[in-house]
Amino acid sequence: MKAIMLMFDTLNRRYLPPYGADGVHAPNFERLGELTATFDNCYGGSMPCMPARREMHTGRYNFLHRSWGPLEPFDDSVPQMLSASGIHSHLVTDHYHYWQDGGATYHNRFSSYELFRGQEGDKWKGQVADPPMPQATASWRAGSPAWRQDWVNRQHMPTAASHPQTLTVDAGLEFIRTNHDSDNWFLQIECFDPHEPFLSYPEHRAHYLHAYDGDHFDWPDYRRVAEDQPTVDHLRAEYSALLTMCDASLGRVLDAMDAHRLWDDTMLIVCTDHGLLLGEHGWWGKNVQPWYDENIHTPLFIWDPRAAVRGERRASLVQTIDLGPTLLEYFGLRPSPDMHGVPLAGTVATDQPVHAGALFGNHGGHVNLTDGRYVYMRACADPSNQPLEEYTLMPTHMASRFTPDELRAAELAGPFAFTKGVPVLRVPGAAWGNPHHFGTLLFDLDHDPGQQHPLVDDAIELRMATLMTELMRRNDAPAGQFERMGLPATGEVGPQHLLARAQREQVSRSHAPLPPPTGFRNDGPGVLTSIDELLSDPRGREVLVGNLPMLAADGLRRMVGHLSPYRLAAMTPAISADQLRKLEAELTTADTEAPA
Repeated sequence: MKAIMLMFDTLNRRYLPPYGADGVHAPNFERLGELTATFDNCYGGSMPCMPARREMHTGRYNFLHRSWGPLEPFDDSVPQMLSASGIHSHLVTDHYHYWQDGGATYHNRFSSYELFRGQEGDKWKGQVADPPMPQATASWRAGSPAWRQDWVNRQHMPTAASHPQTLTVDAGLEFIRTNHDSDNWFLQIECFDPHEPFLSYPEHRAHYLHAYDGDHFDWPDYRRVAEDQPTVDHLRAEYSALLTMCDASLGRVLDAMDAHRLWDDTMLIVCTDHGLLLGEHGWWGKNVQPWYDENIHTPLFIWDPRAAVRGERRASLVQTIDLGPTLLEYFGLRPSPDMHGVPLAGTVATDQPVHAGALFGNHGGHVNLTDGRYVYMRACADPSNQPLEEYTLMPTHMASRFTPDELRAAELAGPFAFTKGVPVLRVPGAAWGNPHHFGTLLFDLDHDPGQQHPLVDDAIELRMATLMTELMRRNDAPAGQFERMGLPATGEVGPQHLLARAQREQVSRSHAPLPPPTGFRNDGPGVLTSIDELLSDPRGREVLVGNLPMLAADGLRRMVGHLSPYRLAAMTPAISADQLRKLEAELTTADTEAPA
């Protein structure tokens, strides 16, 4: 038996022809839909990138206990379990987060692996002089270290053949050519694309010719949309072009399946971790806003040679946590006791039901639930978004270690059900955004697939909150998560626990647009001035920190110092239009009162 998982990052299913997309050139995804079972109700779970991969290894949620981080010492790993049972597991990838601090324990769980460098702001090529960089006022990332590094890297991938996506697929095809006559192997071909920035080539962009005379824009910030419709359309075309490049890579893998007759004895899974908002709901990106359908309702295609199901659709509710157990069962292994995912063999064959409900979210954000029809996005009960704690034995963030300041309040906590009797560090946590500012949302996807009209229905919310609480308990969620969400750790969920009606005003406020930047001064200290410049001036610092106290933290300043308060407000509804006007007035007064 053999298996291939072809994984693309940030694959928005609404841009794929098998899910109804028009105007996207993706003939190989159309071909894939004819060759496999297509899943209509697949959802991500723990978000974003590395938390999703931790689910694929462990078969269980992790976002209730931990933010972005490595595999923990107590975590099961499906590739490692396969290797230990004589199934060679091989990874080829250009997903550069694997060699950052927060991903460094994943790839070594495979029997062998190959990594390809250069995506996004990967610290790959060293160049002291600034590279040529375009004017990019539409992208507020401009000025960040990652932006500069990305333009250093781009100089080394002038053609599609030299791009890390192509090199990754080349390596996967080499493994297939070398091993197609051998048995007992699992190959994971994992492409970072179509993750932003949306770098593709003329042969891909030729499918999306359009009029656009604005600045360079292929890398959206995770923020509110502040661009006009032609700019939005341009970025969507850039994403589509990169997706067309991914489609070509998919076609190469399907051709290899044909050439080596792998359909007879090889499982094929084509999947993603999450999607991306491309202007829908007034937002770019992910993480800071609620996990709308475009981000979390993901594409999934499975070919299982045992069932040989082609060209059929599956309606059962499935999740990322099911992929690891599916591979284990295929190779004749049992999932570990800590895995909550379910093997999908029966679902591929006959659409066998899997889950009554599916949790999803990111650490410190909304806790979300779908039953396949309704989506319940529960915000925190209190504006503080506390208590919020990290439970870990691997204290690293995405690209850094926890600082001594973060760890001073750490204490040893008792084991959870999945830590195999091992105690863990409990560390005070923090979230980039605050779900309270968005409020609690409830949607009926049957009648509102675009999630434009949130419901207030106490009976439905009570049923969804009850199911959410049951699943949180089943996954041994920390007591602090129940308190943060205003849900009972024990006992029944009652009308007193409902939030959608009480938080309706927050939902309305979060949809209010910011005033245009032309309404603020640009001839002196104001909300269009960089945060670094304001914090470097004693009067500016006093006003800025007085209004936005989170900016007193040096760690946050390093991340957002090149932005202005206005640009920061576009990234989170925590900073309202009224706060910007108040800050502008106080900065203007401080400037006027400054000694000559």
